[in-house]
Amino acid sequence: MQDTFALAAVWLALAVGATIIANHLRVSIALVEICVGVAAGAIATRFFGPQALGANADWLRFLAAAGSVMLTFLAGAELEPTVLRRKLGEVTAIGLVGFIAPFAGCAAIARFLLHWDVRASLLAGVALSTTSMAVVYAVMMETGFNKTEFGKGILGACFVNDLGTVLALGFIFAPFTFKTAVFAVATAGILAALPFLTRRLAKRYAYRTAAIRTKWVTLVVFGLGALALWSGSEAVLPAYLIGMVLAGASVMDHDFVRRLRTLTVGFLTPFYFIRAGSLVAVPALLAAPLTFLALLGGKVATKILGVFPIIAHFRRERNERWYYTLMMSTGLTFGTISALYGFSHGIITAAQYSFLVATVIASAVVPTVIATLIFLPRHLLADVDAMGQPEGGRGDVRLIPDAEEEEPEEK
Repeated sequence: MQDTFALAAVWLALAVGATIIANHLRVSIALVEICVGVAAGAIATRFFGPQALGANADWLRFLAAAGSVMLTFLAGAELEPTVLRRKLGEVTAIGLVGFIAPFAGCAAIARFLLHWDVRASLLAGVALSTTSMAVVYAVMMETGFNKTEFGKGILGACFVNDLGTVLALGFIFAPFTFKTAVFAVATAGILAALPFLTRRLAKRYAYRTAAIRTKWVTLVVFGLGALALWSGSEAVLPAYLIGMVLAGASVMDHDFVRRLRTLTVGFLTPFYFIRAGSLVAVPALLAAPLTFLALLGGKVATKILGVFPIIAHFRRERNERWYYTLMMSTGLTFGTISALYGFSHGIITAAQYSFLVATVIASAVVPTVIATLIFLPRHLLADVDAMGQPEGGRGDVRLIPDAEEEEPEEK
């Protein structure tokens, strides 16, 4: 037990250091955690041996998996259902092409240019087809675009894009068996009943029992995650769908989501991102830099060529088009999840995993920096009033009081 606590302290020290660095550089904490993981893994392997960080310890692997699942849930829960309904044509067209173009293009590059086998090439296509809800949402919050119609459209398109990635990861690589059918039927039934059950549970117990909503959500996410793993699929698939279904439920108020995000980002996801980075084989990257450049160029080029013409149909102003396109070209969370899934299941090698994760990290940085420095559509921020709300908008509506608040006693 002493060794476990000591190892946990080391990983949390890395997480604290990554947070400080991210604060000073003003970039995504997740991105810095991966980079810190890469550096820590390389140093530990060089001076203390390949297992010095304990990245394959069972308890650490569980915390890392829990972090990826809960982050996936939050990504689905953050999206406003009204955005999908109001801008359904735009977000669907851009999101679908944003998934299909890099999936096909990067899979072809991996297969015919890099000569990877078929399964590894398909996994590369899935991993590099993503956007980064984590990075894009953080940028939207920092700039204020999350309060505008423009920013909400970008988030909606990212959601559709990443949903395609999650579904592809599950359906391409999970063998279809009787277990798969059981998982699909059970998931459909639970998702259909989940909003009603969640509202009733919150109405009856949320004001009298500590953190009942957090316990309920984690129960459902972990339960369906276990069922997904039993069927040969991946736990992130139902987690995203659960978040999407509960995004419109009255229980998913902003205060609750913020508290759940604190638990996830403050404790769980550092283990996931640092572990993902620690598994990168730096010598493999240095031995074949052209492979990395081919994958990065393929991801960004196919994204731009695919989505820019469609975005141009919906956005007429130059900066709006390019900013939207470059935000769609980012990748981080689901790219690393897909790559780690492929590596854990023997679909790709350690070297191929390293190339994919390095490509995903670079795609999170380069397009975001270019979009922010060159193509930021500042004129759209004029529509945000002094309170940070769009003119004529409702703002944030608290649907349910905080769990800490007491419900008035019935008379």
